[in-house]
Amino acid sequence: MDIQTKAKALGRLRRIEGQVQGIQRMVEEDKSCVDILLQLTAVQGAVEQVQKLLSENGVWERYQSERGQSGALVKAGPKRTAPKPACSMSAANALGFGKLATDAGRYE
Repeated sequence: MDIQTKAKALGRLRRIEGQVQGIQRMVEEDKSCVDILLQLTAVQGAVEQVQKLLSENGVWERYQSERGQSGALVKAGPKRTAPKPACSMSAANALGFGKLATDAGRYE
């Protein structure tokens, strides 16, 4: 992962951490369920953005690694039909993040 992507991801994760801490306080203080649910939706959106950032970065890194210095594809091993993302959806599913955007049809 390049330095810029890592910095962006860490910054976003720190903001998410702060949001979650705020939600914990809201629950402790018996705030409105509607307000809490709105904040949870915001956290889900922020997590999706981190997933997108890391997935796009993983695809780009894989694409670059399969190219030689001349810019031509390097012929090594079997032909790949699609690059693998840095983070698999099975890992996201295991963490409970794979179903975040099923309403929009983006993740299964």
